[in-house]
Amino acid sequence: MKEEILYGINSAMEALRGKRRAFELFVSRDASDRRMEKLLKLATEKGVPVRNRDKRDISRLCGTDHHQGVALKLEGFPYTGLSDIIDAWRESGERGLILALDGVQDPHNLGALIRSAACAGAHGVIIPKDRAARVTATVEKSAAGAAETIPVAQVTNLAQALDELKEAGFWIYGAADSAASSLYDQDLSGNVVIVIGSEGEGVRPLVRKKCDFLVAIPLRGGVSSLNASVAGGVILFEVLRQRLAFSPQN
Repeated sequence: MKEEILYGINSAMEALRGKRRAFELFVSRDASDRRMEKLLKLATEKGVPVRNRDKRDISRLCGTDHHQGVALKLEGFPYTGLSDIIDAWRESGERGLILALDGVQDPHNLGALIRSAACAGAHGVIIPKDRAARVTATVEKSAAGAAETIPVAQVTNLAQALDELKEAGFWIYGAADSAASSLYDQDLSGNVVIVIGSEGEGVRPLVRKKCDFLVAIPLRGGVSSLNASVAGGVILFEVLRQRLAFSPQN
């Protein structure tokens, strides 16, 4: 069984609340965060052994100093199948929202995008298997535990995955700085997939062709584009805003 080391208090807390099997929790002797007591209690409830270690030992174990005195050894990240995301959406009875990432390579961006998708109520995140960041400890730390709460699927061919989502009843919206249509002119109240491209090249031509609409986020000032994770967050929460605005409850 593949194992990995997860670090950071929020990441460890959410992992312990999740379904993955955890093997050991390493805690620095001089860690002073007030959330540590809750973490230790949760580990005890889950039957996970707690080992006290010097902070330098934890740094060596994690490969970074940004661990907050916490490292959790657990089984590798469990990716979900695309069909499972579609099935879960159908069972929910909700309007669908899925985030598809076309070659995002920065693990911090990937983590931030997963966190935004989870907070916006998305039903899943799709990433390519090749030439893109995968879910690692750095990604999970950047996601602040959100990767444990939302399905993430790795697909061999993103263009084909978008075709499958179209057949399931989704409209595909790709983010493109050069698009003539503004994000804020779109009706995003249906079942939508938001496609965010890579940090350097954006959405690739083949994937662009699979998009029903290309949309741009209006910008002011001297900078011509947004960071990929910021752009994804803006679009995801515009979808959520529209759904809240037109909800029958309102």
